[in-house]
Amino acid sequence: MDPISRLLLCSVLAVATVTDIRGQRIPNLLTFPAMLLAFSYHGMTQGLDGLLFSLAGFGLGLGVMLIPYLAGVMGPGDVKLMAAVGVFLGASGTLNAFLLTSLFGGLYALVVLLAHFSILKGILRAFWDSLNVLILTRRFVYVPQTKGERLPRLCYGAAIAAGTIVSMAYSDAGIFSVGNLLAPAWPV
Repeated sequence: MDPISRLLLCSVLAVATVTDIRGQRIPNLLTFPAMLLAFSYHGMTQGLDGLLFSLAGFGLGLGVMLIPYLAGVMGPGDVKLMAAVGVFLGASGTLNAFLLTSLFGGLYALVVLLAHFSILKGILRAFWDSLNVLILTRRFVYVPQTKGERLPRLCYGAAIAAGTIVSMAYSDAGIFSVGNLLAPAWPV
């Protein structure tokens, strides 16, 4: 990845992280211009290949985050931010960034739940009760928490930023690449 697009993407990720933490929102005014800028940059520097590179990343970035969004566990700004990351990184880079984002997001969620231990206890108790019902009746019935406590909201933009930046650093160093894991180089 060239230094200009790296700087642009890191700037977008920094602003997204700050706005997500402050207002639990990643604005369209950030994500849509970032996508347009990356499409334009790749198109001007690499022509049609650059546009196809960006389009593949956009599709993958949008696709991997659309299912959690439709399930109600992800906000629309997070989906658009990952799509913007995809436009910058292409499909392979987006897959790497998404996997590391998922890892950072899981760790982040665990830390937040540990900070709200009473909620974690309620979730574990509900899971245990549901497991007991399953064993006794052989039907899975979710037994909800008895307390009315809501789960804390996660600012997933920070996880997207961390996963993307670590992915870029590792892929530049040649340490981590899903493409290398899925299609190893065969000796000729």
